[in-house]
Amino acid sequence: MIFKTPTLYFLASGAAEGYTPLNAFDGALLQAGIGNTNIVKMSSIVPPHCTLVDPIALPPGALVPAAYAAIRSEVPGEIISAGVAIALPEDEEQNGLIMEYSAKGGRRQIEETVRNMAVEGMMLRGWEIKDLKSIAIEYEVANIGAALAAVVLWSFD
Repeated sequence: MIFKTPTLYFLASGAAEGYTPLNAFDGALLQAGIGNTNIVKMSSIVPPHCTLVDPIALPPGALVPAAYAAIRSEVPGEIISAGVAIALPEDEEQNGLIMEYSAKGGRRQIEETVRNMAVEGMMLRGWEIKDLKSIAIEYEVANIGAALAAVVLWSFD
């Protein structure tokens, strides 16, 4: 089996209520625009030369690599948030780094934490950051809720 290195990436987020925690997670995926694909959770490395694009429509049923943070809650009134950050190095021949974080609490706190995680990861590698992007979403649970933020990688054949 030959895998093509992804060349595009986009950030996506969603939150939803559901009958069960899994239904809430499914709703969050749908709201993020990636719910009709097979998300393959990947570790946090972005291949060199990936290009940021606006979210794109993916083929139904496609195997889609993504680094994501997700949180589910069954506590009415609880605030939950999920965020991801992607750091790209000055040296475009090096890979980029994604960090994911989810927790109880507001979007701003979660986004600040995940951005700091990406900065720390790049410092550990001794690499200068050329670009740092992030997305986070906050959700107040009514009954059963979920929040999700993702960096989605894709390549066209």
